[in-house]
Amino acid sequence: MMRGGRSLVSSPPAFSNDASKLLVCTSNTVSVFSTATGFQITSLEGHTALVTSVLVVPPSSPAAKVLCYCWTSSLDGTIRYWDFSVPELMKTIEIRVPIFSMVIPSFLDVPAEDKGKHEDLFAYVFIKDTKETQDKSKALRRQIRKCNLSKSCLVGRLILGETKKPEVLTVSPSGKFFGICNKCKLHIWKVPDQGSEHAAVRKITLHHTKKITVITFHPTQRIIAAGDVTGRILTWRGFGNRAFAGSNGIENQKLINVQEDKPGVRDNDDADSCSTWHWHSAEVNVLSFSSDGTYLYSGGKEGVLVVWQLDTGKKKFLPRIGSPLLYFIDSPDPTLSSISCADNQIHLLKMPSMGILKTISGIKAPCCYPVKYEGWGNGIAFDQTAGLVALRTENYCIQFYSLFDDRGISEVQVCERNHQPGDDVTVIVTAVALSIDGSLMSTSEVKLAEEGIGGLVCLKFWQARSQNKEFSLSTIVYEPHRDAGISAVTFHPSCNMVVSSSFGGDFKVWRCNSDISQNDQMRQNFSWTCHAVGSYKKKPMTAAVFSADGSVLAVAAETLITLWNPYKNVLLAVLGETLTPIVNLSFIGKSDNLVAASCGSNPQLSVWSMSKLSLSWSYKLRIEAVASALDLSSFAALALLPESSNETPFKGRDGVILLYNATDPVPTAIWSVRKARGGALGFLQVNLSSVEEISIDGKTPEVLLAYMNGDHEYVVFDPYCKDAHEASLSQKKGLPSLELKGQGKQYGYASIYGELPELDKKRPETPWVPSFPSERPWETIFSGSSHNLPPLTKLCSAFLESLLEKRAAAVE
Repeated sequence: MMRGGRSLVSSPPAFSNDASKLLVCTSNTVSVFSTATGFQITSLEGHTALVTSVLVVPPSSPAAKVLCYCWTSSLDGTIRYWDFSVPELMKTIEIRVPIFSMVIPSFLDVPAEDKGKHEDLFAYVFIKDTKETQDKSKALRRQIRKCNLSKSCLVGRLILGETKKPEVLTVSPSGKFFGICNKCKLHIWKVPDQGSEHAAVRKITLHHTKKITVITFHPTQRIIAAGDVTGRILTWRGFGNRAFAGSNGIENQKLINVQEDKPGVRDNDDADSCSTWHWHSAEVNVLSFSSDGTYLYSGGKEGVLVVWQLDTGKKKFLPRIGSPLLYFIDSPDPTLSSISCADNQIHLLKMPSMGILKTISGIKAPCCYPVKYEGWGNGIAFDQTAGLVALRTENYCIQFYSLFDDRGISEVQVCERNHQPGDDVTVIVTAVALSIDGSLMSTSEVKLAEEGIGGLVCLKFWQARSQNKEFSLSTIVYEPHRDAGISAVTFHPSCNMVVSSSFGGDFKVWRCNSDISQNDQMRQNFSWTCHAVGSYKKKPMTAAVFSADGSVLAVAAETLITLWNPYKNVLLAVLGETLTPIVNLSFIGKSDNLVAASCGSNPQLSVWSMSKLSLSWSYKLRIEAVASALDLSSFAALALLPESSNETPFKGRDGVILLYNATDPVPTAIWSVRKARGGALGFLQVNLSSVEEISIDGKTPEVLLAYMNGDHEYVVFDPYCKDAHEASLSQKKGLPSLELKGQGKQYGYASIYGELPELDKKRPETPWVPSFPSERPWETIFSGSSHNLPPLTKLCSAFLESLLEKRAAAVE
């Protein structure tokens, strides 16, 4: 079983002491990447909840740079100490409450003469207060506590601060100060001397008029910078000169009255001066000083890294990173830094030129579109032979991601638009489809109308140039189905044929004409033209799929299933009918069965027999995705659980994966999953090049099943392996065996979905409906490429005369 697709940017990463490794928090693990190659080396596994902090222990001497130790904190309530070169867990500290953030200033502020001594090591943690209280104003508050890592316990009842929401603790590079931003205030604590466990921790507060979003400390001077929600950057110099200079605690600062002028400082804040810079148009998310303190780096929603010269205020830019910036981390190597972006990518930068050396690509987050039609699907397609997944992104791209390697392979720019983070969505990629071998791709997109004006539907065909999935556009078709939207796109399994269906009531068969051009090297060019058009009673065509051998094309005409000969465009049969529109069709491997999923108020999962042209069995399930194995007679369905299921054994999970044999309505395996809405399923073929990597217990599985949830996190496992059943996706043990009604027991989901209706197995077969080519010659003009057709008024005078004749005949 392989997991992947986790977020790389949930927490700030950390460099190893020799800058050769980058430690990244990925859900409940820490992934260790090589900064030279950008590939993952190993991972630290042991936490049971989200890892919130990773802190590398600095070397005590230059020779100790090769040592690889780190501390991690997690929402599971533990702090762990690791040797990430092995990797090996060295120590676990049970705090027993969720830890949102952690800093360890003690190992930063150690004098050179004391580095050989063994003093207690202290950390400051932001935790959740679990004590019950009757005061609603203090309920569910977050606390800053001091933790003795050497003794594995919190220090007494000392509470340094409380907030309603968890904030990020920030420590100064010198280890002498740490602070947080809370609304319009900035709180700074001075770390007491090493070894004084119960010493008072002095604190000051700086004020601002806007909400502060991020802070950072200068490496050598008493300077702190903060960014706010309006894009301003404030820099306080000489903070804490009064409160932190004396030894009688923070109360003494109220007795000191300094009459000197303090430009920019509000009220009686303890700082010498405060200056303001403003370039960002939105809130500042990134703020960091350079290692020598000469420059200040800032970034935000614009996707631009700004470099400020601290003394002069002059600035330069690293523009068009392409996504909002989240974290900027300096490494021990002054020529290397990292910047984390909201699109789940980490860029390794060469300093001071700020050129991108390597990019660690995670899977992109799902798109948040302003409008959505239920028939659009989730924009996810699986390359079954290569173990890749293609998914749409917010910057109008299709990302190809390796499910086996857990890394991004390439991106295809579907729309040539100057996308900037925060821009309104104007184009929606509604569908993406791949050929069986992954060499061809088709996408459909919709340009949204602005104030009721405009709007454009577009169908594009792509061909792969290399095995790295670098696609080039071969054909573009504007308004392929007039002004109607495209509901589905599917490839023929063995030849260059594509079918697109539309909500406007028709489907089109597209054929590829290829030619080989000899320039510097052999290159094959593809052009696609419309081969045939079909419709059934002007019903919306909501789904389409080819059979395993490509001899039959199934197209859903709303609640009916129509079967066609794709080569001759002849209607073979009509199956039906379901209560609500069908949104998903899939032939089950090489069997003669077809599975359909319908949506709406009466959702249904139904299996149809092609040999009998009748319904075999069905369930009343709300299906999110369906996948069939190419060479097997089984399929998997992702079903959404109703809200009432919170009181069932599936509590905390909103979906289940059901594995069926085509002829048996009793599922052979069941797994409960989280975040099923917007999820996808896909069977993957096991090729010889990856046998060793994905072997399970020394055996090579025939196929693997990939499940991707709504957040694009995924798991790949062998659905036919007994061990995988027990380990993967938290399958519920002890589920009762499912048998057909009438054999003495109920269906397995009767308690959740109610009794299923009896199936009428004596339904009459639908006769074939033949179709013959028309004898009217003007109809042949539609056999050409649709994007090359002239306007309708210029197509054929005979066609227009025929319309007039028909209308006149109707009047008589």
